[in-house]
Amino acid sequence: MNSTTTMSDYERIRLVILGGAGVGKSCIIKRFLTNTYISKYRSTVEDLYNREYDLGHMTLKVDILDTAGDMQFPAMRRLCIATAHAFLLVYAVTSAPSFDCIKKCFEEIREQRGDYQEIPIVVAGNKLDLTSTHREIPIEDVSEWVYCELPKLRVKVLECSAKDDINIREIFRSFLTLSKIFPRDTEESSGLKRRSSAYVSASKAGRRTASPAPEKDKPGTSEGKDTLMKPRSRSLIRRASRKTKQQMREAQNANDDCNVS
Repeated sequence: MNSTTTMSDYERIRLVILGGAGVGKSCIIKRFLTNTYISKYRSTVEDLYNREYDLGHMTLKVDILDTAGDMQFPAMRRLCIATAHAFLLVYAVTSAPSFDCIKKCFEEIREQRGDYQEIPIVVAGNKLDLTSTHREIPIEDVSEWVYCELPKLRVKVLECSAKDDINIREIFRSFLTLSKIFPRDTEESSGLKRRSSAYVSASKAGRRTASPAPEKDKPGTSEGKDTLMKPRSRSLIRRASRKTKQQMREAQNANDDCNVS
């Protein structure tokens, strides 16, 4: 998806989940879709899940593709990467080799997708519930790799637990923000069912005025209640400018007085 993609292009998204064997990719999906957790391990070849979400201003159709954790099917893996609109890279915080695995997954993405910097990516460290007794990958190491070593990406890093249902929904909410379906930090960017109140407010505000209120004049502040969108007079600005210059000269003179030759 490039920067010129319109909102209608987001009506159907294919999310591909990559990571090593046994890190909990399938468990994350099942916890999110059915709120269930199965401790027994079963290797995955390829599972596809389809869901629709009503966001109010649009219906989002999501294909979630759960891939194999090993490299037995390279052609299938290349096809998954080529057709993805977003990636979830999963490692286990208790396994250093699993972190190395998602680094290799990212290199595959970078090699095959020329638009990789525009693709939403979430890097999730699963098995957070085991960190009290065993941790091999600090989140600081993951953040350093993502934000310092890699080129600028549309990415988010977090840790989660499919077993204890920690940050599972946050993983999938993050794709709404990273995909720019909802603006960053809006109240309902965390929602998947009803229309964002921030989205509605922005739409109505756009019809009323062409420019937003200054930061200190926003409603809810002590000055903003009666001065919303009120321009400052030019004479007041000039007086403030002269006063600032005068203060700078006085400060300079004071500094000169402190210099002893």
